[in-house]
Amino acid sequence: MDGVLNLWHATGIANFTFPALIMIAVGCLLLYLAIARNFEPLLLLPIGFGAILTNIPVAGLSEPGGLLYYVYHIGIDSGVFPLLIFMGVGALTDFSALIANPRMLLLGAAAQFGIFATLFGAILLNYIPGFEFTLQDASAIAIIGGADGPTAIFLASKLAPDLLGAIAVAAYSYMALVPIIQPPIMRALTTQEEREIQMPQLRAVSKKEKIVFPLMVLSLTILFLPAATPLVGMFCLGNLMRESGVVDRLSNSAQNEIINITTIFLGLAVGSKLAADKFLTVETIGILVLGALAFAIGTASGVFMAKGLNKFSKSPINPLVGAAGVSAVPMAARVVNKVGLESNPHNFLLMHAMGPNVAGVLGSAVAAGILLAIVG
Repeated sequence: MDGVLNLWHATGIANFTFPALIMIAVGCLLLYLAIARNFEPLLLLPIGFGAILTNIPVAGLSEPGGLLYYVYHIGIDSGVFPLLIFMGVGALTDFSALIANPRMLLLGAAAQFGIFATLFGAILLNYIPGFEFTLQDASAIAIIGGADGPTAIFLASKLAPDLLGAIAVAAYSYMALVPIIQPPIMRALTTQEEREIQMPQLRAVSKKEKIVFPLMVLSLTILFLPAATPLVGMFCLGNLMRESGVVDRLSNSAQNEIINITTIFLGLAVGSKLAADKFLTVETIGILVLGALAFAIGTASGVFMAKGLNKFSKSPINPLVGAAGVSAVPMAARVVNKVGLESNPHNFLLMHAMGPNVAGVLGSAVAAGILLAIVG
């Protein structure tokens, strides 16, 4: 009889709790969004599966000795996985549009305003009963506005590891919803005449310029914001491998095998933080709301900056390209191009939007470095 009782207590049925079942349902929802709706499937699928695995009772996958425990501590707690992802993103990025029109850096910088606006929003939430965000928590939440998943994970792992799961899910969910969130904001803040503005063709960029650019960005980061060097440095390494033309095998590995393998484990590690006791809190609701607010403010501030530049620029600037200043590459640039074509069938803004789009990647990394330097 004792043997049967012991066997019963070893089953999942006897050990499941209602909160754990809710989180398994959340994991299934993420799988649905990834597979059926194609929302950021490369990350939401492993994150969703990781959420299911970490909430399985008795298995102990996220406890010391479990697979997810080691994946998280080796790759996320150390900061290695986000940095490897940044190297791969750098190897995939073409800076030609930004080099040809350096003013687009201002749009990438303006879009980061959503990060710092949300920082104060998170602090103000502490006046509502149930919320207890520290300055470190608020900083980690605010980075969602940069629309850069690896940066959000990197900063959250350093400043607010307990909130990592909610922050990562919010960041990647809003990145996936770029085609839904951004267009209404862009149309509301621009006139039909502004959306029809056609921008002149970009100049050709030499190979020498492409090689010098990542080295120059890294040098400036080392001099003025060394705290951002881990992210910016790995990004520049990947980009230099791409543009140098002498290490194609390494560049291809960074673009494919390394980034793909890392993405699998990164997703599982993030999913391991979606345990019921960490995720099912009132603070998670606050994070999701603040993330949406950060993203909306970032989009709006980029559009406003582009409108201002257009007034003082000799060559016309379509304000829509400012929305690409958030670093959801290349989705934000494609959304800008789509909205521009709706207003003017001859208005191709994709290459112009790629300038602020890749500037946004650098901007979010710099913003993370600033926050890390101040409150880390």
